[in-house]
Amino acid sequence: MNTSTTSHDAIVIGGSYAGMSAALQLARARRRVLVVDSSLRRNRFASASHGFLGHDGQAPGDIAAAARTQLLAYPNVQWLDGTAAQAETVSDGFRISMADGRVERAGKLVLATGVVDELPAIEGLAERWGTSVFHCPYCHGYELDQGRIGVLASSPLSMHHALMLPDWGKTTLFLNDAFVPDDEQRAALAARGVMVESGAVARLLDGATVELHDGRRFEMDGLFSVTRTRMASPVASQLGCAMEEGPTGEFIRTDAMQATSVPGVFACGDAARAAGNVAISVGAGAMAGAAAHRSMMFG
Repeated sequence: MNTSTTSHDAIVIGGSYAGMSAALQLARARRRVLVVDSSLRRNRFASASHGFLGHDGQAPGDIAAAARTQLLAYPNVQWLDGTAAQAETVSDGFRISMADGRVERAGKLVLATGVVDELPAIEGLAERWGTSVFHCPYCHGYELDQGRIGVLASSPLSMHHALMLPDWGKTTLFLNDAFVPDDEQRAALAARGVMVESGAVARLLDGATVELHDGRRFEMDGLFSVTRTRMASPVASQLGCAMEEGPTGEFIRTDAMQATSVPGVFACGDAARAAGNVAISVGAGAMAGAAAHRSMMFG
C-alpha cells in the first residue's frame, strides 16, 4: 500500500471534459496541478459527441484523449489514475486519500466528479444506452433524421422530452405506467403532434423497437428517456458542500464563479448543475480553474 504524501497547488478530482478544462487554466497559470481520474466518463457509451464547437461528430473518447495529451504537455501537471476515496479539510488546505492508500494534499480543490445515470428498469435498455437510447435531444436528435422517435416515460418529467422532440421527428410517448397525463397535458401533446401509447413497456428489441406487455410492437428510429442521477463520488458530501435538488437528482451548489459553499473548493461539470453536455462542461471547467487560481492570489 502506497501511503506517501505529495503536495500540490490544486487537485482536480475528475479527469473528464470539465476537469481537464479546469486543470488547463491552472496549468497555464503555472500552478502545480494533480488530476485524479477513475476513467469513467459519463458519455463513454456514445459513439459520437455532438454540439461541441470544433469537435462535432467526433468520438467522445478521441476528444478526451486529445485533451489529455494537450494537458499533459504542461510539465506542472500530473495525472493519477485512481479513485479519491476520502476528502477532508486540513490546516493548509485539503487532504485527499486515494483508494490504494496514497495521500495527496493541495491548497485548492476542483470537483469534477460527475454523476451516474440510473436507467429505467426496462429489458434491453441498458445495452442500447448511448447507441439508440439517449437522454439529450440536442446531442442526438439531429442524427435521427426526422424519423420515428419514442419517449420512454419514467416519471412526469418525461412530458418535457415529449413536448421537445417533435422538432426532431415524429414522436410517440410511451407512458409505461409511469404517469397519467391530465387533460391539459394531453392537449399540449396533441398540439405538438405527439402520439400517446398507454401500457407498460416489456422490452426493447432490435435497434429501437418497443414491445409493450400486451405484445404490441412499435419500430422506432431512436428512443429518449429521463434518467435519475446520483453523485459518482462521495467527496463533495465528505467536505460538507451544500447540495441542491434538481429535477433528476441532487447536484453541488455553486455560485457564478463555480465556487462551492466550502472555501477553497470549486465544482464543475455534471456534478455541479442540473443538466449539461460536453460544451457546457468545458465552459464551466474553464471558469472553475480560473476562479481557483484567482482564489490563490486574492483569497
